[in-house]
Amino acid sequence: MLEMKRRFFLAGTAAIFAAPALVMAQSATPARGGTLRISIDQAASVIHPLLTRVNPEYMVTELLYSNLTRLKVDMSIEPDLAESWSPNDALTEWTFKLRKGVTFHDGSAFTANDVVATFKAILDPATASPGRNNVGPIADIVAIDDATVLFRLSGAYADLPVAMAYTNARIIPASIAKGDLKSLSTKAVGTGPFKLVSYEPDRLIVVERNEKYYDPARPYLDRVEVQVFPDNSAETSALIAGDIDVISTIQPTEFLRIDGTDGLVGLRTPSGQFCNINFGCDTAPFNDARVRRAIALTVDREAMVGFVTEGFGTEGNDTPLNASYRFFKDVAKREKNIEEAKKLLAEAGFPNGLEATLIASDRPAVRTQLAVALKEMAKEAGITINVQTMPHATYLEQVWKKGSFYVGFYNMQPTPDGIFKLLYTSDASWNETRWNNKAFDALIAEARGTIDEAKRTELYTKAQEIMNEDVPSIIPSFFDVLAAKRSWVEGFEAHPRASVFRLDYASLTDKAPKRG
Repeated sequence: MLEMKRRFFLAGTAAIFAAPALVMAQSATPARGGTLRISIDQAASVIHPLLTRVNPEYMVTELLYSNLTRLKVDMSIEPDLAESWSPNDALTEWTFKLRKGVTFHDGSAFTANDVVATFKAILDPATASPGRNNVGPIADIVAIDDATVLFRLSGAYADLPVAMAYTNARIIPASIAKGDLKSLSTKAVGTGPFKLVSYEPDRLIVVERNEKYYDPARPYLDRVEVQVFPDNSAETSALIAGDIDVISTIQPTEFLRIDGTDGLVGLRTPSGQFCNINFGCDTAPFNDARVRRAIALTVDREAMVGFVTEGFGTEGNDTPLNASYRFFKDVAKREKNIEEAKKLLAEAGFPNGLEATLIASDRPAVRTQLAVALKEMAKEAGITINVQTMPHATYLEQVWKKGSFYVGFYNMQPTPDGIFKLLYTSDASWNETRWNNKAFDALIAEARGTIDEAKRTELYTKAQEIMNEDVPSIIPSFFDVLAAKRSWVEGFEAHPRASVFRLDYASLTDKAPKRG
């Protein structure tokens, strides 16, 4: 039965990709109260809002803090702590008008000074925030008055309001930003819809409603319990039993397991989320583009979609953009070509093939699946890949941003500029490939300061063509974002960004279990 369902989903992938996620209609007036239990598949080890790195950490800080703007499920932005914003004609200055009467969880008033101090902390290299290169080319931030902030930029930037919704751009009190910034590693002082009750990163994080949240109607829930389930099967069993209400990210096999089960709802949305094979472009043999292209030519991308995403995804073409992004360009597809791969290897000095160790974290499990699939595909071209799997915590400590041949996993970003500046420009926050292509950098820099749609399309197209040709990383497929919930949960949707959850909009019906 399970295999029959799998074939059905594989056959219908294209049609479902274009359709909205199947969710139950939400009542006009969400009910207030109740405790929601939501699961995550790994520890939320970092609670510091400027330093978070993975989805469970983003979820927790989103509950506790606010940004200036927020991303809706359709990837458009809406006000958060900022009520409105406007640029000058040159797009080099942006003025944000802030909400009045907002307070932090410690009772202190939120003002423009907190915004200024937060962004100065983000931009300080000593903070080491991933947001540093993803909040825009900010040269200076000025508090005009308590409710007005002026961002002065080092160059024109059309996407600044979107960048303000970045996962590491949560607003913190100025007193902490200028003082004991490290204290936020163990406590939370935000303006978000919930307040921290307890924090056990490997087991359970509990938050309760912030009665002084700026929107008196939200959150609808009294309490949210974030439970850690490293075992995917046990996590799904807990949902089926009603012990948890939402699985924030569910694996394809588990998604199929709950399909058709009474009282459960599968949530699916197309996304630009992907796994990739990162090459250290400054390290032999991967400093030779011919070697990188050769490995890329061994990949059967259609097979990768079936094997790695279980059919819940689409083919990739070695750039981080797909049809979920604006300015995506469907450049010439790279087809599997073993003979050409062998030829390139010989030209690069490897006529008898090469051997390399590919490292994959065990979270999420698709990293290892991708590594094993590449290993098998590359054999035909004389490439021996030894797959090494390690615990995710070890991977983050020893391999991430340091290794030269490993499997990455990345969420969709709000804009093309966001994903390029996160991973692929020379000054990217996570410049894992060390590709450092100056022509590519120049195109991204010009595009971010251009408001003309046709010109931006032209610039991003050239950038994608350069990346596709030079292959700093192999991106064989993109994932749909999958989640699951009990039917008594309303207002929760799978978000294309994967790192956005909007739990302040979630509510429980009278069918939900009563929890003390």
